[in-house]
Parts: sequence; structure tokens; C-alpha cells
Amino acid sequence: MSSQPSPLPERAADTSADHPWPVRLLSLKIGEYIEKMSVVWVEGQVVQLDRRAGTAYLTLRDVDVDMSFNVMISTNALDAMARPVGQGERVVVQAKPGFWGKRGTLSLEARQIRPVGIGELLARLEYLKRTLAAEGLFSPERKRPLPFLPRAVGLITGRASAAERDVVENARRRWPGLAFEIRPVPVQGGAAVEEVCRALADLDALPHVEVIVIARGGGSVEDLLAFSNETLLRAVAGARTPIVSAIGHDIDTPLLDLVADARASTPTHAAALVVPDAEHLRAQLDLTTSRLRRAIGESLRRERRRLVELTSRPVLSDRTAYVQSQRIEIATLRRRSQLRLTNLIVRDQDRIAHLRQQAWVLSPQATLDRGYALVTTPTGEVISDQEQIALDDLLRVRVARGDFAVRAVAN
Repeated sequence: MSSQPSPLPERAADTSADHPWPVRLLSLKIGEYIEKMSVVWVEGQVVQLDRRAGTAYLTLRDVDVDMSFNVMISTNALDAMARPVGQGERVVVQAKPGFWGKRGTLSLEARQIRPVGIGELLARLEYLKRTLAAEGLFSPERKRPLPFLPRAVGLITGRASAAERDVVENARRRWPGLAFEIRPVPVQGGAAVEEVCRALADLDALPHVEVIVIARGGGSVEDLLAFSNETLLRAVAGARTPIVSAIGHDIDTPLLDLVADARASTPTHAAALVVPDAEHLRAQLDLTTSRLRRAIGESLRRERRRLVELTSRPVLSDRTAYVQSQRIEIATLRRRSQLRLTNLIVRDQDRIAHLRQQAWVLSPQATLDRGYALVTTPTGEVISDQEQIALDDLLRVRVARGDFAVRAVAN
């Protein structure tokens, strides 16, 4: 009797290497799950639109990342819009997600499409502006100064665009031979943000690129939306190289102007920001050199006049007069010092003689000279009491002129 095949697992968590789902069942399960989803509103950018026999097929792309969905909508619903939808326009779509199991693709069946109005776009930009400002991305403290003369300038702009010509030609007119690293990219549309971010990362990694200019000409608010994109703004804030924003004209204010380290009102103005004017610097150098020569010449003439005035004074007319006056002063000081030294010696000699006389008066020899004698034992002990000697003791007597010995006898 043949064995019956084991039933397939009911849930994805119950599958295993021994009990897998076939692809058809996985597709069926995904389709069942997506079928349970409710109608959803989705925002994106229309990058492709085709009409075929009562049905319109369009590709709805995310405005920040490279991701898109296929959308189907009846031509009647599309024609019911207040104005036609064109490629590159931002819209919101009410759609029911669907899954095509044979190909494993997700699609959206649209019920209605509404264009995103300018007012709504500006409101979203204002909200993003407040959010980034609260994070400090617009703070002046985080902005880096531009180099005085960069070794090379990175330029991100449209391919063969007027903005590229304005930046390059005006910069090289100001400083001939300036090196550029140019990255041509789309500057509007679905791929603009991704391409600009890729070019920025490429230029930021080059060590000889010391400033990067992001430039494009003017346009409508929708045309410049890529330069207010949060992904691009955070990429600019995180770059190590100073960034110059040169988007549109004076009246155009994308958020990139607030995040960049410097804002140029036009691409032509960007050239003036990134390099100095060689002719202007040369003129300034010539003017400074001329002023310096005049200042040095005037200083030399002033010192020469002062030297002439000094040498014409009587004390300097005779070159030896000063030496003679100093010689006389030295001789006078020498005589004074000799006289003072002689007086000090004489005074000290008198004081020494007086001290010698006092010492003589107080000395034992002076007492002996007056007729007194000094009696001592043979060992040198001075006799001051008769009890110190005995009969027949030999004593020594010292007088003013010599000494002699005596022997003690009885009275």
C-alpha cells in the first residue's frame, strides 16, 4: 500500500528544509496577504505614462530613492482630472495593491490621481526647513570657510548647460588655468537626487578638490525640487569639502542654499566666490608696492635730515670734543677717588694706632713694666694665694725684663 504525501505547511513559520512551500504556493500566499490590504494613498513622481485601450499604465517613482511601482488606472478616471498629468509631475494616487503571481510583481490599481499642488509642496518644504533648522543644519557655526585659491574646483551641473559655461568661463577669466573636476548630472526629474548625491560623494573623495559648486539655471518650484530634497541636503551637510550652492537666480531659494557653506545668487556669482580676480589682485599688489616704496623713501629722507641736524650741532662739529670732555670727567673722578681712598687709609691708620695703645695699656706686659712680677709654678700655674705653695717649692718669677727661679723659705 503506497504512502500518502504529507500535507503542506499552513503557515510560513511551519515550513522547513524537509517541508518547503512550492513557488506557486508562496505566490498564492503573498497574493492572499496583499489582497487583504485596504486602499492606500501613495505619493510619487510620474516618470512614464502610456494609454492602451481604455487603460492607462504609468510608473510611479519615489522622489528620494530609486524605487518605483507600476500603476494601472482607467482612462476615464485619468481624464476626469482637472488637468492632465504629465511625466515628471508629483502626484498622490488612491490605489489598491495587487500581486501578479505568475511574475511575482506588485502593482497598484489606481482609483483616482491628484496632482500635488504648489501650495502643498511649499508647505512640505517649510516643514522640512523647520525640521532641519532644529537639527542645526542651517547653523552658521557649522559652515566652513572657502579656500582663498583652491587647487581644483568640483562642479556638479547639467550636461553642456549654460550654468556650466557660466561657472567655468567666468572662473577661468578671473584666474586663468584653474583646474575643474566636472560631473554632469540630471538637474531635475526622478534621477536628479541620486545622481547629484553620487557625484558629490565622488568629488568629496578627491583630495585635490578643495571646493564643490552645485549649479543649475533657474526654473519653477517643481523644477528645483531636487535641490530641496532631504537626502541631498543631508549629503551636503555631511561632506568634508566646502559646498557652494548656485541654483537658479536671486528669487530662487531652494533649501540647498541654507545647508551649503556659501550661497551664490547665480552660477556667474559662484565663480566670483570660489576664486579671486587675478587682475584685481595684481592691481592691488602694484598699488601696495608703490605705497611701500613711497613710505620707505619718505622714511629714509626723514632719517637723513635728522642725521644732518645732529651732525651740525657744535658738540658734533669737532669729532674729538666729546671724547675730550669724557676724558676730563674721568680724570676728575679718578682724583676724587684717590683722595677719598687716601683719607680712608689715614683715618683707619689712626684708629688702629688708638686700638693698639688701648691694647697695650690693658696687656699684662704693661703691668710688669710698672714693677710687678708674675709668680707661677714650674707647670705654669699662677700663684695668687700662699696656700698654693709649700716650703722649699721651686717657683718661677717673671718680671718686665726676663724671669728667674726662687725657692720658698720660711718667714
